[in-house]
Order: sequence, then C-alpha cells, then structure tokens
Amino acid sequence: MTTAPAADQVRLLDVQALDTHLAKLAHQRKTHPTIAALAELTARAEDLTRAKTAAEVLVSDTRRELTKAETDVEQVTSRAARNQQRLDAGAGSPKDLQALGHELESLAKRQSDLEEVELEVMERMEAAEKDAAAVTEQLEALQADISRTEAERDEALAGLDAEITETQTKRDAAAEGIDSGLLTLYERIRTQTGGLAAVPLRGMATEGVQVPLSLTEQDAIATADPDEVIRSEDYGYILVRVS
Repeated sequence: MTTAPAADQVRLLDVQALDTHLAKLAHQRKTHPTIAALAELTARAEDLTRAKTAAEVLVSDTRRELTKAETDVEQVTSRAARNQQRLDAGAGSPKDLQALGHELESLAKRQSDLEEVELEVMERMEAAEKDAAAVTEQLEALQADISRTEAERDEALAGLDAEITETQTKRDAAAEGIDSGLLTLYERIRTQTGGLAAVPLRGMATEGVQVPLSLTEQDAIATADPDEVIRSEDYGYILVRVS
C-alpha cells in the first residue's frame, strides 16, 4: 500500500486545481477564436491574391492587344492619308489614280473594321481594369482585417501567456515539498487519464467528478490509515480524504 503524509495528499488537490486551470488556459490559447478567424481570412486573401494576379495578367494581355489594334489603325490611316495626298495632287496616270481611288475605298473599309476591333478591345480593357481595381480594393480591405485580427490575437495570447506563467509559478510553489513518490504517482495518473489524478473525497462521496465506490472500497477507506494513498479501483484516481 502506497503511503504519503495526509497533509501532502491534501496539498495535491491545490496542485490538481492549478494543473486543471493550466490545461484550460492551454486549450483557450490553442482554440482562441482569432486563430480560426485568421485562418479563414488568410485563405480568402490567398484566393483574392490569385484572382488579382489573374486580373492583372488579363489587363496586361488586353493592353498589348489594344496596342496592336491601335497600331493597325494607325498604319491604315497613314497609308490612306498618303494615297489621298497623291490622288489630290493628281500625280500619276489616270489608271494609277483610278487604282488609288479603289485602294482608298478598301483602306476606308479596312480602317472601319479595325476601328471596330479597337473599340471592342478598349471596352474589354476598361472592364478588365475595373475588375482588377475591384479585386485589389477587396484584397486591401481584407488585408486590413487580417492586420486588425492579428493585433487582437497577439493581445489575447499575450494575456493568456501572462496568466499561464503566473499559474505555473503558483503550481510550482504548491507542489514544492510534497512527497516525491506521491508526486510521481500523481503525474503518472495524469498522463494516463489525460489530466485528472487527484479527486477530493468527503465522507464516501467524491467532489467535482462522480467516482462510484464499491462496498469493499468504502470499507477499506473507513479503516485506512490517514497516510494511506487511496485509489479508485475503476479509474485509478487518487482519492484525497478531506473533512
């Protein structure tokens, strides 16, 4: 039968309470709402960044297309102007002048077609720039949200870290001087159960968590020496007798 000073067993309840509080603080730190919010905001920002890149590529491609369309119109316009000057000057044979007239008609039709293409590209260019600007605006707003949420997270975690440090200090002080064998047993049980090892027992009823006691256990508890370490048969908890 394991034994430890009854006073040390009672002190173990303070250690358990502080360990339980530390576990809660660690869970709060890990699952703080700002962490999930940041993950969602970051994912959205990544999507918008990709959309922004695609929009900028489209703007760039359309701009090159518009430059080509403008160049085509300019070339046709320049050639038509030169031909018109030659026609107005009457330079050349009647046959040449007639050919110039026909070419001017063709150039006029070509210019009209090219100007329609240029207009269509300009409209697409305007739409692409508008879309790119909208995506950029959304991304900037989202990045501002991320910065604000990061600040909230940092402030919250700093507060939790300070409380964890303070609680750990209290826990170390509470555990100082307790029977080493009892502490070793306590830590082993906590590892096995996921955190709980010491449970207060008042009379034949546990407090904080319900632990059923058989008649055999109750008889053993009733006759046990104050320094005997009582453990639950079903769960292995240390049952600390308190008055």
